[in-house]
Amino acid sequence: MGHAKTSYVCLPCRASYKQGYDRDRPHRVCPRCAEPLIHVGSAFAAPSRRDTEAWRVLSVLLHAGVRFHKSCCGGPGYRPRTLREVRERAAYARRTGEPLARALVRHEVP
Repeated sequence: MGHAKTSYVCLPCRASYKQGYDRDRPHRVCPRCAEPLIHVGSAFAAPSRRDTEAWRVLSVLLHAGVRFHKSCCGGPGYRPRTLREVRERAAYARRTGEPLARALVRHEVP
């Protein structure tokens, strides 16, 4: 039986690829530019290649360590979709000392 597929992205190319996950081959490269792909998880839905703001938001999330793995209830949970939401959560993290990755996945900022 084959393994389920998971998503990998290339930020410079703004491309997403579904591939089987293999622990023996953790490093994948983009077929377009040969840069390393980032494993984002099986619950990832890629934005349109033309949507530069969405790719900037995705870049912030991935560099903070946020991924899109399925949880017990089905989806990955809340993820910000706009730069304004990212800025609000980053300001909250700086103000409170909460780790950025945790602040970014908060549904609401107090």
